[in-house]
Parts: sequence; C-alpha cells; structure tokens
Amino acid sequence: MEELVIRDADVVDGSGADSYRADVVIDGGRIVSIVKEAAAAGCQRPRARRELDAEGLVLSPGFVDMHAHSDLALLRDPDHSAKAAQGVTLEVIGQDGLSYAPVDDRTLGEVRRAIAGWNGPGDDIDFDWRTVGEYLDRLDRGIAVNAAYLIPQGTVRALAVGWEDRAATPQELDRMRQLVAEGMEQGAVGMSSGLTYTPGMYAQDAELTELCRVVASYGGYYCPHHRSYGARALRAYEEMVVLTREAGCSLHLAHATMNFGVNKGRAPELLALLDEALAAGSDISLDTYPYTPGCTTLAAVLPSWASEGGPEETLGRLADPGTADRIRHDLEVTGSDGCHGVPVEWDTIEVSGVGDPALADFVGRTVQESADRRGEDPWETARGLLLADRLAPTILQHVGHEENVREIMRHRVHTGGSDGILQGAKPHPRAYGTFPHYLGHYVRELGVLSLEECVAHLTSRPAARLRLPDRGLVREGYKADLVLFDPVTVAAGSTFARPRTLPAGIPHVLVDGRFVIEDGRRTDVLAGRAVRRTPPA
Repeated sequence: MEELVIRDADVVDGSGADSYRADVVIDGGRIVSIVKEAAAAGCQRPRARRELDAEGLVLSPGFVDMHAHSDLALLRDPDHSAKAAQGVTLEVIGQDGLSYAPVDDRTLGEVRRAIAGWNGPGDDIDFDWRTVGEYLDRLDRGIAVNAAYLIPQGTVRALAVGWEDRAATPQELDRMRQLVAEGMEQGAVGMSSGLTYTPGMYAQDAELTELCRVVASYGGYYCPHHRSYGARALRAYEEMVVLTREAGCSLHLAHATMNFGVNKGRAPELLALLDEALAAGSDISLDTYPYTPGCTTLAAVLPSWASEGGPEETLGRLADPGTADRIRHDLEVTGSDGCHGVPVEWDTIEVSGVGDPALADFVGRTVQESADRRGEDPWETARGLLLADRLAPTILQHVGHEENVREIMRHRVHTGGSDGILQGAKPHPRAYGTFPHYLGHYVRELGVLSLEECVAHLTSRPAARLRLPDRGLVREGYKADLVLFDPVTVAAGSTFARPRTLPAGIPHVLVDGRFVIEDGRRTDVLAGRAVRRTPPA
C-alpha cells in the first residue's frame, strides 16, 4: 500500500491549465497516481497508509525560489522556516557572482568578509569544502529544502585574478574557464555574476562571453546581476542579451527590476527589448520579487574603484579623509556605478541590519534620519557606520515603482525570486513573504495574475529553466515536492515593521514526499538535497 493519498484537492498543476479536483497518491518520494473527480465519479478511491483531507485547499508543485541567498542559512538553520513555510521546495543559490565555492584558503576568507552582510560572517560554519562538488556534497547531508547552485563568477575571478580592476591575462582566463568547467561538471546549473559588485564587475564583456561559452557547452544558463538597474538599466539589459547571444548561452535576468526615478514607467521598454530578442531566437527568462524596495549591503553603493583590492583596501580608503571625499563626490554628485549611476539619496537608504549589536540603533532608520539625530552630514554617518561595522551593514533601498513591478510580473518568461537576505535585525520582508505575497496580494486581491498563471510562474517555468525533467508539475512520476495552500487566506505575514513573521494559509509543504510543514508547523524532516545539473540529451 502506498504511503500517502491527498484527497479532494483542487489541483493547480503548474502548467497554467485550469484547476481540477483529484486524489493524489504519493509513494517513494514521487507522485504515483492522480485520480480526477474520484468522489463525483463514484469510482473506487485510492487508499494509502495515510490519508490527508485537502477539502478547500489548492495542491500545487512546490515553489522554486530562483534567486536565494541561503548559501549558509541552509547549513546554519536546519529549521529554515523562512523558506519552507512559504511553500518553497527548491532554492537557487550562488547568486550575484559571490559565494563560497570554488575557493582556496585565501579567497574563502576574502569572500566571507565581502558578503558577511548577505550571509553573516560564517563563524558558526565548518567550511569543510573548497570545490563546487564538495559544497553540493555538504548540502546532501540533509537540508530543509532542495538547492541548486550557480558558479559565482566574482568568486572565480577572485581565485584566478584577485580583486584588482584589470583585464585577465590569457593564462588567468584559461584558469577561469577551467574553474567554470569543473563547477559545471560537478553539478552546478549555471553561472551568476554581480556586475555592480567587486571583483566580478571588473570583467569586461569579452571575458564574460568566454565564460558563458563554457556554461553553454554544459547546457547551463547565465544569471547576471547586470551593470546597472538605474541610469543605464536598458543599456545594461541589452548588453547581457547581446553577450549571451554571441556566446550561445541561455540567459536568466536576476531580479529584473526597473528602479530609481529615471526608470519610472519604463518597464514596457524593457519588455519590448526582451520580446524582440525572444522573437529572434534567444533563450531568456527572468525573475522578480513582488515588492518595490531593493535590498543589498551599504558597501555595495560605493564606487567600484573604492572597493578594488578587497574589503581591507576598501576600509583603508574610507578611513583616509582625502579618499573619502572622492568617494562622497562620486556618490552624491556623479552617481557611482555601485549606486547604478544615480546620485545617492540618503533618505531612501534604510539600514536593515548590522554585524555589531552595539550599532543596533541605526537599524530601521534611513541614513538621513540617523544623521539628523546625530547632527551630522549623512555621508559622515554612512562612512562612520561602514568603518565601525567593517562593511557589514545591510540596507533597504526604497527606489522601486509599483507599475513596473506589475508590468514585469505579467510577462510570459517571468519567474519568482525572493532575493531574500536572511541576515539583520530587520531584513526585507521578501525573505519571508515573496511567494504567499504573490498568491495573496497580486492574485487574490489585485488580480494581476490568475491563480493558474501565477503558479506556473513559480513552478514549471523555473523548473524548465533549470532543466529539471521531473519537477515543477503535478504529474504522475514527478517528484512529490508539493504545497497545499488555502487560496482564500494565503498571505504574507511579513511586513516592513515585522519582517520575520511567517505566512498564513499554507498548512502543508512536502519535499520528496515528506512533510517539512505539517498543519502549519515545521517538522524535523530534512528532506532537501543538492539538485545537480541535468546533462543535455
């Protein structure tokens, strides 16, 4: 007898087709049968050792977070309710060009300092890996949800070239090609870049194209955080389209927003650019989060020249009064590349987290508000905080536009990604609320998407991008990574005031056929594993 039957569920199968009522039988971590309209037809209903009454609930594939920053959280926090409670059954990590494999002893320390604001310093982690394959093996010991990995191009460049702003030598480029090939062979699904973060931003297009050729040869995709989401956003999107077309590589645009005042109402221009490329044969997808503010580190807004050489060099420049004045001019007058070519507006930058608890008074306030309280210039407040907290502060950047958010999420190649940073006392609520916020706010309350459309955006589309042949749909033979939610009550609990509140209306989540959320509570099940690249046929 099979393990589980879910009775009388309203199945939204991930394809975009209309829902239907069915009994769904699960055994051995897979969906073994689907009996449609069993009760109404009066047929023999399937039986199993356990039966779950799903009356009034939607059964869908588990959600895929196409842009996650859980690289250490998956290891640190076995509970991981931030994602599991949302119905997320697979996260894509290694984002924005910086993560923890491949590394050596030198670059591991450098990367840990550089992205402490994203993932914490990692003092509680045993970094017993160096290669991509070893990191994936570490995930295979058991995690809350599944995870796929992108080779971080900035980390690769740090390993082969360093943190200097210069072109790679032919020998260094060969080394980077080799590292990318090894990572793909070991199971990565593609490569990411952070082209407003050091050292990845120092790579010119020709270098990126060569690395994308390697990714394409393994059937992977390129996921860039491109060179501008502000003053030169459309040019930056076009650059990535042209680059991947030349390389013959699939393209997935990370957190594809149109932010800052210069881009208000310009989402249709982005989508027209993508439609033209799609019509010409490019393979493109994108992800977004359903909120207007962005989230990054305070150090990320600095001009790239100020970050050359790595974190210690950056701190040295901030400490020097003359160099600090140059940084200020780039930030406030010129518009630094770290701030997407737009002069910084300190009243839009809210500190969301700090590394040193003694600096907690800054959290929840904009830099301008803290400066006013301290009776000083906002640049001096920001500079002092960066120095005191050794580049660790994270920020919310209130620069988005709701009409752009809605326009982009309607597009046929759109998928969902939280871009959720789980660090800090007051993180962005998208870390805990992205997927129920899509379903509750944008589907039920606003009708921007139908329920069937939205579920397809969050399940089968990302599974197709990841080339996963047995995930992303409710189908016989597919993996039983599933979520049951109430379409009437599902909603994000997280808010900007209370960002760590768990969602409502998602009572059950299964990974590999096992309950990781049951009756709204986290179980002790660690059914997640590394999801490795499926080789092309």
